[in-house]
Amino acid sequence: MNELTIALQDGQPLYEQIYAFIKEAIIHGEIPFKTKLPSTRTLALHLQVSRSTVNLAYEQLMSEGYIESIAGSGYYVAEIEELLSIKKQSNNPNPLIHKKETKHYDYDFSPRGIDLSSFPYHTWKKISKEVLTDVEKELLAIGDPQGELELRYAIVNYLYSARGVRCEPEQMIIGAGNEYLLILLHQLLGISAKIAIETPTYKQAYRVLSSLGHQIKTIEMDSYGMRMDQLEESGCNAAYVMPSHQYPTGIVMSIKRRLELLAWTKQAPNRYIIEDDYDSEFRYKGKPIPALQGIDQNETVVYLGTFSRSIAPAIRISYMVLPKPLLKLYQERFSFYASTVSRIDQEIVTRFLSEGYYERHLNKMKALYRSKHDFLLNALKPLMKGFRISGEHAGMHLLLTAKKKLKEQKLIDLAEAYGVKVYGMSSNEIGEQKKEPATIILGYANITECEIEQGVQKLLEAWKEYL
Repeated sequence: MNELTIALQDGQPLYEQIYAFIKEAIIHGEIPFKTKLPSTRTLALHLQVSRSTVNLAYEQLMSEGYIESIAGSGYYVAEIEELLSIKKQSNNPNPLIHKKETKHYDYDFSPRGIDLSSFPYHTWKKISKEVLTDVEKELLAIGDPQGELELRYAIVNYLYSARGVRCEPEQMIIGAGNEYLLILLHQLLGISAKIAIETPTYKQAYRVLSSLGHQIKTIEMDSYGMRMDQLEESGCNAAYVMPSHQYPTGIVMSIKRRLELLAWTKQAPNRYIIEDDYDSEFRYKGKPIPALQGIDQNETVVYLGTFSRSIAPAIRISYMVLPKPLLKLYQERFSFYASTVSRIDQEIVTRFLSEGYYERHLNKMKALYRSKHDFLLNALKPLMKGFRISGEHAGMHLLLTAKKKLKEQKLIDLAEAYGVKVYGMSSNEIGEQKKEPATIILGYANITECEIEQGVQKLLEAWKEYL
C-alpha cells in the first residue's frame, strides 16, 4: 500500500485524524493484517503534512498495538483479534448509564477553584520537555517509597523559608494527594485513634478518616480556633486542625491557642496534632503566619501540605512531614509501600521549585488573588446593609453572613434564579447543621474581575429584599 487518501479537516490535530482513520480502517478490515503501510515520508508527501505529524500518528497506533515496525522493512498492520475495541453507542445507549448533567451558571463563586489562566504553561512545557528528553532508565524504575530525595530537599528548603517548618528530608513522604497521605497516617495512628475535627471543616479529610473506621469527635470553634474545653472533654488522642487559615471560616489560630494545643499533646502519651496548612501561601495583609509545626518542641505535629492550590489540582503532589516517633514507626512497618507519584512528575516539580520558577509563580498568583480579593470586597459594599463580611485578607474566598434571620438555602436559591452559583457554610459542617446565621461562601480565584462585578450586581438584585 503506497497511498492512503484521508480527508483532513480543520479544528482537530492532523495527527489525530490520521491515527483515527487508519485505526478504524484496521478495525473494520479495510486494511488487512500484514498489510504494509506507506512510509512516513511517502504518506507525509501524499497528504501534504509534515513528516513529524505522520510519525505521531504511527507512534500512537504502535503504542495501542494496531501496527508494528519491522526494522529495515517498514510499518505493518498487526494482528488485532484480541485488541479491545470500545465502540461508541449513539442510537441505543445503555439505559443503566446516565450522563450527569451539570447545570450552567453565568457566575460561579466556587471556593475550590484556582485561576488556571495564569498557569505557567510555557515554563511547564519547557521543563517537561527537558525531563522527557533527558529521561534515563532510573526515572522509569520504582523510586524511593517516600518520594525522590531531590524533591524532598526542595520542599524542605521551601517550607523552612516560607512556612517556618523545621524538618529533614527523611521525615517527609510524598503522595498523590492528601487522601493517600491520610490513609497512610491512619495506619500509623492505628484504628483505635479517636480524632477531633473542627466544624465546619474541609469535609474530604473527615470523609477519609471516618471511612477508615476512626471515631470522629466534632469540636466547635471560637474566634481563636478549636475550642480547648471541648477538645479536653472529647477523649481524643489526635486533633485535625488548620491553624494558619481555617477552611471555610478563615480563622487564624492565635499563638495562645496554638500553645494550648501543643500543651494538650503533653498531657497524655501518643497524642498528635494533624496540621493541614491549607491555603497558607495566600495572605494579603500582615506577615505570613508560621506553621504550628515550627514551634512544636515535643515531636507531636504531623504537617500536611499540597501543591494543588498553588500550582494546579491535577499536579496531585502532596507531602506529609512526620514527627520522629511516627517516622520510626513508618520505617519499621510501612516503608515497603511504593511511591504513588510518577518519578517523571516528581522530577518536573523538583526543577520547578529548585530553579526558582515556583517562587516567581507564587508571587504572581499572590498579586493576582490579592487584586481579586480587594475587588470583591469593594464590590460587596452595597450588600453591607444586610450582610457582614469575614474571612478576608487570606485564602481564596470570603464569607458573607446575613444580619437578619434568613435561611441559607433561600439565599442560594435566589442567587441561582439570577444565574449565580454561591455556596452555603452548612455544607461544610459535620453532624447537625446550624440553621442560623445564614452564611454564604464566595470564592474568587477562578472568576475574573469583570465577572465578579457582574455577579455581585446580580446578587444585589436577588437579595434586595434583605438589604
